[in-house]
Amino acid sequence: MATDKKSILTKFYIVAAFMTFFLLLIVFRVFTIQHKEGDKYRKLSTELTIKQDTIYANKGNVYAADGNLLATSMSKFTIRMDVVAVDNAVFEKNIAQLSKELSNMLGNSVSYYQTKLRTAKKRKNRYLLIARNIGYTDYLKMRQFPIFNRGVYKGGFIAEHKTVRAHPIGKIAERTIGYDDFRGEAGIEGAFADYMQGENGLRWKQKIAKNQWKPINDVNEKEPVDGHDIITTIDVNIQDITHHALLDKLAYFEADHGCAVVMETATGEIKAISNLGRTSRGTYYEKRNYAVWESHEPGSTFKLASLMAALDDRKIDTSTVVDTEKGRIFIHGSKVEDSHRGGYGKISAARVFEVSSNVGIVKIIKKHYDHQPEKFIDKLEKYGFTKPIGFQIKGEGSPMVPTPKDKGWNKISLEWMSWGYGVSVTPMQTLMFYNAVANNGVMVKPRFIKELRKENKTEKVFETEVLNSKIASDATLKKVRKIMENVVVKGTATNIYSSNFSMAGKTGTAKKYIPRTKDKNGKWQGGYYSTKRYVASFAGFFPADNPKYSCVVVIHDPKKEKGYYGATVAGPVFKEIAQKIYTTMPEDNQSVNDDVLFAAIENDYKSYNVKVNKEYAEMPNVIGMSGMDALSFLENLGLKVVCKGVGNVQAQSLKKGEKLKKGATVILKLS
Repeated sequence: MATDKKSILTKFYIVAAFMTFFLLLIVFRVFTIQHKEGDKYRKLSTELTIKQDTIYANKGNVYAADGNLLATSMSKFTIRMDVVAVDNAVFEKNIAQLSKELSNMLGNSVSYYQTKLRTAKKRKNRYLLIARNIGYTDYLKMRQFPIFNRGVYKGGFIAEHKTVRAHPIGKIAERTIGYDDFRGEAGIEGAFADYMQGENGLRWKQKIAKNQWKPINDVNEKEPVDGHDIITTIDVNIQDITHHALLDKLAYFEADHGCAVVMETATGEIKAISNLGRTSRGTYYEKRNYAVWESHEPGSTFKLASLMAALDDRKIDTSTVVDTEKGRIFIHGSKVEDSHRGGYGKISAARVFEVSSNVGIVKIIKKHYDHQPEKFIDKLEKYGFTKPIGFQIKGEGSPMVPTPKDKGWNKISLEWMSWGYGVSVTPMQTLMFYNAVANNGVMVKPRFIKELRKENKTEKVFETEVLNSKIASDATLKKVRKIMENVVVKGTATNIYSSNFSMAGKTGTAKKYIPRTKDKNGKWQGGYYSTKRYVASFAGFFPADNPKYSCVVVIHDPKKEKGYYGATVAGPVFKEIAQKIYTTMPEDNQSVNDDVLFAAIENDYKSYNVKVNKEYAEMPNVIGMSGMDALSFLENLGLKVVCKGVGNVQAQSLKKGEKLKKGATVILKLS
């Protein structure tokens, strides 16, 4: 018995010793955590329950030249409520009025919001969703609602801010205006992203139940600073005209894609740029910036460069006779033929251009440059075709102009270049060249930006940049401009001629190269001689005698059954743009001379004044007259008029019949 008792006591002491040891260990650990590692764990606790939340700054705005917004950041707010933070008495007193205000703004019934708020109060919801994506104006109104107007601590009002990029004019010119997001750095916004970004703000948030975070304070620790603004050269009116003119013809001809650009001749400012691609549903949208990006074989619009080179080098004159034969020739086994069956026979060099004779232009270039192709290439370099223009926006296409030093140069390279094949340029390069012809030979760089602004103050102005002060002699320029005008008057573009205003330009129809493949019968298909796919284009300027604007239109893969020639497909787009700009742009202000031109009229006017002053030497009765009429009438009598109210005159301070004194004051009470 004593042995059992001793055994039990031994076990008790052992357990007690272990418990004492563990107690001392716990005390030591608590002491260590609290005093030696306290800062570490307090910091960790704070990091787990409090975080620094970034408030992203609004990007700068993008404006049109006339001040219209093209792109802007809109503030959107998500409103939540910490129902627990609201005192019960305050909640009961104001819940009905708050529910009514929410109903008026958000649309659900008053009872819906009362039930929602009471349920949240019962469940102690600290992050109740009230509304998503409301605008800034509604946010300001909502924060003044009953309960909410007491702030985040006493009213439980939680507002989470975010910004959304918006294009007020819709999808028009979207690729050129651009964006800087998951789609990449496209257009103007992408090019100037750093400048427009702004400086982000800071707000502290605290973790609450269900892994949710709410702001600690009503105000931000650091307010965001909005980014800087971009003023573009785009004219909203011209942009709208260009967009819809292109869209209409793309849809009619069921084309794959196309572009149209309008440029101010003297300055190089791009006033409109439209790039539209077809969807699988047959609709169109801003798919790619084809005008800047797509390098393609231009076809007959390139003939202007060939003709101008020969004229400027004095190889030919406009009257030089060229034998186009029967509209078909072979050069080293390759066929060149005109669209006009039977050819044009012997015609002048000017007429070769007007009717767009492929045979004629090839013969001119072959005769005068076959032995010195480098000289022709030098002209193309002078015309801006051999290297990219150098835009700030990303994605510019690279031109391809072969030279005799290139590996792919062959016996027909020069001749094929002369009529726009075997050479590749962008629509913007074609436009820049045609604009230089319109601008008396001065080649200016196309530009999309007028200025950069910081806090409504101009920080940088982009001036007109001259790339070549003279691309040809005045004599040559005068000749080709007249020939281009004749293209519309009596050449390939007579279908767009108008007697109301003048235009000058050149049509282009190019067969698209299709990679050669064998069909199931073993026959080769594709190449340039495929008659399935075309590029229709038109480039020119208007008015012809004093060019204000230049324009290029390029349309790819129109439905052949409906039309594929440049004059048929692209020309009408050019005409519609030119015509609407011509008829809608304001004319110069005219001064008006208010001087009296006839003595009789002046005498009648003076006698009328004498009559009025005599008749109304006494205060007239104006009761019943409209306030505006009475005001005008009495002021003409030399009285000072004070109107109280709006509407018709109910009472007048000076009674009818009182003698008038100039400068006296009469008070009119209006209904």
